Amino acid sequence: MDIKSIFPYKKLYFIGIGGVSMSGLCEILLAEGDYTIYGSDNNNSELIQNLIKKGVTVYIGQDEKNITSDIDLVVYTAAIKEDNPEFIKAKNLGLKMLERSTFLGELMKAYKFPLCIAGTHGKTTTSSMVSQVFLQADKDPTISLGGILSSINSNFKVGKKDYFILETCEYCDSFLKFNPHSAIILNIDEDHLDYFKNINQIYESFSKFAKLVKKDACLVINSDIKDYEKVINDLDCTIITYGENKNSMWQAKDITFDENGYGAYKAYYNGKFMYNIKLSVVGAHNVYNSLSVCALANFYNLDRESIEKGLNSFKGTNRRFQYKGEFKGVKIIDDYAHHPTEILATIKSAKSQNINKLWCVFQPHTYTRTKALLDDFAKSLLDVDHILIADIYSAREKDTGEIHAKDLVNRLKDLGKDAIYIENFECGKDYIEKNCQHNDMLITMGAGNVYLLGEMLLNK
Repeated sequence: MDIKSIFPYKKLYFIGIGGVSMSGLCEILLAEGDYTIYGSDNNNSELIQNLIKKGVTVYIGQDEKNITSDIDLVVYTAAIKEDNPEFIKAKNLGLKMLERSTFLGELMKAYKFPLCIAGTHGKTTTSSMVSQVFLQADKDPTISLGGILSSINSNFKVGKKDYFILETCEYCDSFLKFNPHSAIILNIDEDHLDYFKNINQIYESFSKFAKLVKKDACLVINSDIKDYEKVINDLDCTIITYGENKNSMWQAKDITFDENGYGAYKAYYNGKFMYNIKLSVVGAHNVYNSLSVCALANFYNLDRESIEKGLNSFKGTNRRFQYKGEFKGVKIIDDYAHHPTEILATIKSAKSQNINKLWCVFQPHTYTRTKALLDDFAKSLLDVDHILIADIYSAREKDTGEIHAKDLVNRLKDLGKDAIYIENFECGKDYIEKNCQHNDMLITMGAGNVYLLGEMLLNK
């Protein structure tokens, strides 16, 4: 099935066009050549400028005047609420409308092997690793990621109609609208509690997602997930496990780390040696992320050299323990970690390096997540030597006054940690300049715009 038969339209409008997924979808459609694309977003960005250069009309700011009766299809993100003026206008005009995940699920039908990488953490890195391996094997995959992959200098790539590699998010049950051939489930944790009621509902969501995998394909799942058996019950596909669990089908043995914190190991499948893996990214968590990639690539019969070279040549994605530069001998790292489990992994990676003191400027992401996981956030930051807490990044949420960044500072102080609150990035920059010492490491951490503080230090 080709894309034009799935979407037989001429004029499409994307509400929230600047998102990494939405902009990538537009690029795929542009490659087809027969679509006229419009869209809007609240903020300008490099992704939007790239679309404009390719002929897309983008409005900065969302206004009902942008929606006209000649639009054949309106695509909107899950973050767009029903009080959005463009959403209201499109609905009143009776225009055909699809939420982004539904649109993407339909688009997958144009590909032979959609490969979906899911999990609470590590999706961007692992889907990027999968992409790098399939690129190394000359499979020319189509790619849609949540971050910039340096080897293609983009978050997307339009390739052939065989392999479609996608980062796959569980928020709002979005991935339940997808059509995966095979999938990876990296982990299952409490998150997005503004949508999910509890961890049990999250497990139910992942279980439903697993059932979407095709009979002739595989589900690669981390057997270190607590009660992972709940997810794999009654599946028709091939189930492949990996992890530290001694009963895992895929295991990483003889694990070592070099002076940069890069992991190396031998990959075994059902007790048989398969690959020598040497990574160019830090952390034990990436050993197991890459092990899942070995499992998936092996299922699709990729050759050993492509798997080994692909993983070795993967240098990471932006905002995932990304080295940004140095000022006064202080190494600046930027990391997207915005959940306690991710924070622990990032700090562990930092501590494995030869540094003096570890500094962290943490920007909590969303009020609901901060409130629900406040104690866990505080505990996850305890191994940092110096902690600065910025204001909560609201993202899609409104401030109800129930939680503040100072609450996290107070909780850290209750645990005996001398954390400080910074009112703005300028205050943070001044404090760091006065107090950071040579050979310290500073991590700007969070899913918001905290990376700007690091750039302020480097651009002095």
